[in-house]
Amino acid sequence: MTKENKTFEDRLDRLKAIVSALEKGDLPLEEGVALFKEGQILSKECASQLEKARNEVKIVTGGEVEDFDVDTEEDTADDS
Repeated sequence: MTKENKTFEDRLDRLKAIVSALEKGDLPLEEGVALFKEGQILSKECASQLEKARNEVKIVTGGEVEDFDVDTEEDTADDS
């Protein structure tokens, strides 16, 4: 899977695996450093995706928090 095809969940799963491997503390130094660098990149990418999603939600809602309004059958019957 290329970088562009990875979902947020893919990145987060890989990041969790990296953290788990680093926490064990039994990796050779070079491998640990390489995983740390990969984790840093994944962390930045996840943060960027979250920020982008947050901005998209703001745009959709017009920047305001709005209550979810559900039309019931009674409401629509009163309108006719």
